[in-house]
Amino acid sequence: MSGDSLLLNLNMSKIQFHIGLITISLVSACKTSAPPQQTVTEAQPLVEIGKEQFSIDDYQDSYNKNKFASDSTKALSPEEYLPLYTDLKIKVLQARSEGKDTTLDYREEIASYRDQLAKNHLVDKDLVEKLTTEAYDRLKQEVRASHILVGVSEDASPADTLEAHRAAIALRGRLEEGSDFADMASRFSKDPAAKTTRGDLGYFTAFQTLYPIETAAYTLPVGKISQPVRTKAGYHLIKVNDRRTNRGMVRVAHIMVTVDTAGTPAQKESAKTRIDEAYAQLQAGDEWNLVVEKFSDDRESRKNGGLLPLFGTGQMVPEIEEAAFALTRPQSYSKPVLTMYGWHIIRLIEKRPIETFANMAPALRKKVVTDSRGKVIEQANATRLRKKYALQEAPEQWKLVAALADSTLRTGKWDYQRAVSADWSTVTLFRIEQRPYDALSFLNYVKRKQTPRPKDASPEVVFRRHYTDYLTESLMEYERDHLEETNPEFRSLMNEIREGVLLSQIMEEQVWQRSLSDSTGQRSFYERNKERYNYPERALATIVTAKDTQTLNSVRKSLATSPYKLERKSKELLFPVNSVEIGNEQLDALTDLYIIMQKNADYVVEIAGYRSADEPEITSSTRVRNVVKYLNARNIPILRIIEKDYGSFRQSAEPERNRRVAFQFFSQSKSDVEKVYNADAPGAVTIREGYFPKSDPLLAGFKWQTGEQTANASGTFTWLNVAKIDPPRAKTFSEARGTVINDYQKELEKQWLARLQEKYPVKVNAQELEKVKR
Repeated sequence: MSGDSLLLNLNMSKIQFHIGLITISLVSACKTSAPPQQTVTEAQPLVEIGKEQFSIDDYQDSYNKNKFASDSTKALSPEEYLPLYTDLKIKVLQARSEGKDTTLDYREEIASYRDQLAKNHLVDKDLVEKLTTEAYDRLKQEVRASHILVGVSEDASPADTLEAHRAAIALRGRLEEGSDFADMASRFSKDPAAKTTRGDLGYFTAFQTLYPIETAAYTLPVGKISQPVRTKAGYHLIKVNDRRTNRGMVRVAHIMVTVDTAGTPAQKESAKTRIDEAYAQLQAGDEWNLVVEKFSDDRESRKNGGLLPLFGTGQMVPEIEEAAFALTRPQSYSKPVLTMYGWHIIRLIEKRPIETFANMAPALRKKVVTDSRGKVIEQANATRLRKKYALQEAPEQWKLVAALADSTLRTGKWDYQRAVSADWSTVTLFRIEQRPYDALSFLNYVKRKQTPRPKDASPEVVFRRHYTDYLTESLMEYERDHLEETNPEFRSLMNEIREGVLLSQIMEEQVWQRSLSDSTGQRSFYERNKERYNYPERALATIVTAKDTQTLNSVRKSLATSPYKLERKSKELLFPVNSVEIGNEQLDALTDLYIIMQKNADYVVEIAGYRSADEPEITSSTRVRNVVKYLNARNIPILRIIEKDYGSFRQSAEPERNRRVAFQFFSQSKSDVEKVYNADAPGAVTIREGYFPKSDPLLAGFKWQTGEQTANASGTFTWLNVAKIDPPRAKTFSEARGTVINDYQKELEKQWLARLQEKYPVKVNAQELEKVKR
């Protein structure tokens, strides 16, 4: 093991130690368990450490969270957990005695943890869960709906808002009397797309439109028209046209020939001819990837055989979406399809049904608090806070402040200093639990938060909205600042976090860093305990697993000689007759080649040059040299390049390919071989190499001998190649150093703890300990 690897492993162990303490706390934060029971009788300390006393409640809380600390399958008894508890408290007491809880770093770290954890306690988890379940139920269906928008700003005056609402009611009346919805949408809707779409929103599911519109669409029967639905844009009338089961997700690959919508008829016809030619080659049996490379203009997907990301309804242009879902058999492909981007041939890769709720729930919970549902959560939270805390508003003072609203609020350039008529710092707008909030703070809030508003926005309504937002944010800030006082669970959590940070800091100083830097102590510990550090009998071997024998044999063939030939190539360069220069036509392919070489440090590329029989002999080698110069100029060294000049040998049936430069990749790394085989089917191949003890599960079923062996178990084919078998032997200090340092850490900690136990004697109240519940 290298020194860098060793240091990384030790640092990781420290991080995991620290995070482990925090994780216990984070997990507990997500639980809804009741706070620790309060003792009714006069509290007796359970443990006295030095001059500090610790209650049975503190011990019970710690025990409940950590009783599986030693063995995840077996709980410690209260008596068995006691030494762990007292040792931790002793270390924390020592850290405090050294003033580690007063440093700026410590305070900043605790503040950071507090901010993160407080967020979990400021959200209505029941409401989030309700919205998450509702969203998943809606995702099972897709709805097709139309809408008509009567436009009015959310900040419009009450009179303008009422007028818009009446107009929406009147429109609904005409629709109920039989007027055509699409015609009315085209004539009256303020949606800019309505002239084209005639109000049709197409099929959609949860999260794909505003929550109020989604809710109306999912609650209305097919064919019915909603009452006016309010959003920021105005009032909507929603008509549900159809419902269907969610079609799930689909992954496709495509060949795309771009079409310039402003191009000439000849250019458009040329694009159509190209896509038809690609389709004809597929029909003739040509390989999909080769046709993609030859015809597709989509540079990104062309690198991966035209593969596109998974998508569902409403996430792709409609023509591609419909063509994709119409395909039923994997690897089948569509006829050419025209979209706004050009012509496409769609090939089905896979279809997936909607995932289970258990799998989707974490992502859905994040979505419900960030999409337009977040407004529902915010409003519910505001209502809860107004009920929870004693709030006193001052209507008369508000009237004085409200008089400052003017038309500059629409442009986002409002400034209260233009009309100073009072010392606003002395005017109290409201109180939360007797804490006053002055008008000056609110006015500065408005200056900071203001943004340009629509022309029909009312300054008075905008100003009042700012006041409501400021009041809600003040209530949230008050709750955040007083969480320890109002929430016993959060208070317990923060106490545990503080102890965890102190523990990590003092362990770093007294144990972890000392064990790393004390090389003399490491060596001495190794010499005293040599018998601990031994290698068993081991085999130096390569183990390959695959899903079928054909793949397994292909991998074995790849690994036969080093560097290993990879089943991966880059697009060829084709040159005009007698041309050797790198032009724009060759740059795309060379850029792809450079990116591959840059991303894969162990790759070596063979660059093979060809020429047609009637070209000068030097032509093919010059083409190779120009490619090499291109790569060298971009810091790909000559050591990673193999040059081959095949001249006019190996003539191709396609004349233009006789004037080519082709590329074949090799690698010194077996992991690169594994990656190539897993590129299209993750997990299809695994390659492991190194020393393996006889007890290793990977060697189960194989004979303990050198040479090659194969096996087939449960549909997995395995090839084992044992180069040699080493007898048991003692590890050198260098080989054992990682384990030595871990063991040395334990000894240092034991010695340090023994000194602390003398400084902080422990007294246990045996009668109280019997009361601790398992």
